[in-house]
Amino acid sequence: MAKISSKHQITLPVETLKIAGLSSGDEVQIQAEGRDRIVVSRKPPEPALALGVFDGLYEPGYLESLRAGERT
Repeated sequence: MAKISSKHQITLPVETLKIAGLSSGDEVQIQAEGRDRIVVSRKPPEPALALGVFDGLYEPGYLESLRAGERT
């Protein structure tokens, strides 16, 4: 059984983390769902982090030429 320390910290069982697919360094959200229930869930990715992920995938002007072909 886990115990809350004097610094309000809890050590989560390794097996529980494995089942949840969580590991050291993962960012999580902690939410209280009423009395006696706390939920730990993976922090959802921020859409802004995905911006620019495909930069350099196409030659400059390639997408514009495709779009121009759609208009004709």
